[in-house]
Amino acid sequence: MSSDYAIDARNLGKCYSLYERPGDRLKQLLWGRWWQPKTPYFRDFWALKDVNFAIKPGEVVGIVGRNGAGKSTLLQMVCGTLQASTGELQVKGRVAALLELGAGFNPDFTGIENIYMNAAILGLSPAQVDERMAEILAFADIGDFIRQPVKTYSSGMFMRLAFAVATSVEPDILVIDEALSVGDGAFARKSFDRIMRMKDAGKTILFCSHSMYQVEALCSRALWIEGGKLRMIGSAAAVTSAYQTSLNASIPVAASALGETASTSLTAPAGTGRINRVYGTVHGLNGREFDLVSGETDLQISIEFSIDPGLPTPSVAFGFSDANNLTVGSVLSANDQVKLDIDADGHGTAVLLLPRFPLLKGRYTVTGFLLCENALHLYEQVDAVLILNVTQKGREQGLVKLPHEWLA
Repeated sequence: MSSDYAIDARNLGKCYSLYERPGDRLKQLLWGRWWQPKTPYFRDFWALKDVNFAIKPGEVVGIVGRNGAGKSTLLQMVCGTLQASTGELQVKGRVAALLELGAGFNPDFTGIENIYMNAAILGLSPAQVDERMAEILAFADIGDFIRQPVKTYSSGMFMRLAFAVATSVEPDILVIDEALSVGDGAFARKSFDRIMRMKDAGKTILFCSHSMYQVEALCSRALWIEGGKLRMIGSAAAVTSAYQTSLNASIPVAASALGETASTSLTAPAGTGRINRVYGTVHGLNGREFDLVSGETDLQISIEFSIDPGLPTPSVAFGFSDANNLTVGSVLSANDQVKLDIDADGHGTAVLLLPRFPLLKGRYTVTGFLLCENALHLYEQVDAVLILNVTQKGREQGLVKLPHEWLA
């Protein structure tokens, strides 16, 4: 195996024995090694099989796949909490992990005691923990609960403390498995800022998430695990697009209620932002569902939002999906270097104009996004906020009308 990689997996596999009845487990323990019955006591289940990949130091790699695909099994093997059944796995450097809520915490210990215990597992001495304690407590921000048993913590408090400890030990490799979805908006923003600093510092990060936007925004490459096997590895954009296409079950869509009434007076919780209203305008009329003519109808989309005034001015984005939930296009204000205006209370409105709507015939939905100033951290997402029924006059095929001219 090469020493040039932070993580190097060769023909990696994890197999479990599944028993139909509790008694079969005992029979296998007592006699299974000496003789083979006509009907085996168990059957093999391969959570992972023949997985091969290599990750260089400093890479940020996403892991995507359906529930039960084997993602968490892979991450636990990288962290050393599971041993491989087949193949080889080389991991270089200190690994810190956020695998699941409360993993590694003793529920009867206080927050302080769990900090020392988890830090010791990650290789820090008590003196080193003392040096970092003020930073850990400030980041976790759980107040007097830090001296209470963690079994009294909310899920958000669990995650605050676990993330604070895991990132304070300055790991070479950080593994995150959907853990940040537990925290509130302000904590999520703070966590992603820290992740970005670790990325800029050249740390290796494995980021497992069901948010394709976050995977693409944060990661340079991605792995797609399907049925315990590595189905695809490549750029984050290519893998997330292919994975999203595989989830293209046609589901009837109803527009979000965020388009019904104005609610611009709503304020955002501290440390985050929220979408108050999204609506479309065609021929001067506002609404949530429209009949458009491809290449002729102008569509205007307005998004009203609120942001904590203490945060940088946010950005917005719109995604356009077809009837199979495949994203066929998107527009990001940050990508176009558009700076939005907000008032003193953090309220703002962004308006997008799509002249001569270019998508060809079909039924499309619009998803609205409110993001941080760099379009990395997602404050809020509203799916199917608009429904667009598009007809066309020509006979072009596909999804979009291509700008063109004939030279002969």
